[in-house]
Amino acid sequence: MAEPKDAEREARRARKAARRAEKLQKKREKKLKKHEAQRRLLFPADKKGRHVMHTMNFLRVLLYPLQMIFFPHRLHGHKKVGKGPFIYVVNHYTLWDVFFVAHSTWEGLHFLAKDSVLHAPVIGYFARRLGAIGAMRDGSDVRSLMDCIKVLKNGEKIVIFPEGTRNKTSEETFLPFHGGAAMLAIKTKTPVIPVVLCNRPRLFRVTHVVFGEPMELSEYYGRKLTPEEAGAADKALEARLYALRDDFRAARAEKKAGKKESKKKEKKQAEETAP
Repeated sequence: MAEPKDAEREARRARKAARRAEKLQKKREKKLKKHEAQRRLLFPADKKGRHVMHTMNFLRVLLYPLQMIFFPHRLHGHKKVGKGPFIYVVNHYTLWDVFFVAHSTWEGLHFLAKDSVLHAPVIGYFARRLGAIGAMRDGSDVRSLMDCIKVLKNGEKIVIFPEGTRNKTSEETFLPFHGGAAMLAIKTKTPVIPVVLCNRPRLFRVTHVVFGEPMELSEYYGRKLTPEEAGAADKALEARLYALRDDFRAARAEKKAGKKESKKKEKKQAEETAP
């Protein structure tokens, strides 16, 4: 007699578990629909041909004073970025890196972010409103690629951090670059803006951010690339970031040395002319 009762009890538990799972699935679907309704992807161009995100401009103005107090920065070469589609390729240290790049233009920027960020309670809302594009870590999300292509064809800009996560280990060596940025640039024939943070952002220390000349991978256009060629294209982007940083550091060191030399000369002249 105990066996039928046990079986009935197990059946009731299974039905309850199924109902709970069904409710949870409906809740998830409802949440996804809500997020999709809040999501902005394409922003129309104004009369000047600029794609403006008003929410992003509001945040730029609101947070700029705080950032300059706590994480001051200097942008070098950012005026080279004009209107039209570009892919920013940037190394990544902290969450503040997003704001450094955002101050390079008054146009909107679509940041490629982890898909989980778009579903976070507060930051996810702003990310969706700002047209962030969610990407799976393993790069298997076809929808992300299609969204990126749509944005670039609309004449807008995308920001990619090819390291995939914040570099917490070294200020000298980048984390291994994930593939994808070069292929996207080649597939859409879009120029790449190489951007390098020359030092790790720290409280009250100036961060120098260098923007390179637009870089086109035109030698790969219209071809079906082998894995080796795709890897070489990504390596070219990585090498460009290293070169930008090294050139900036060398020029800065030379400038400092020149100032020291001029001070020595002035001091020597003062000593010679002194009575």
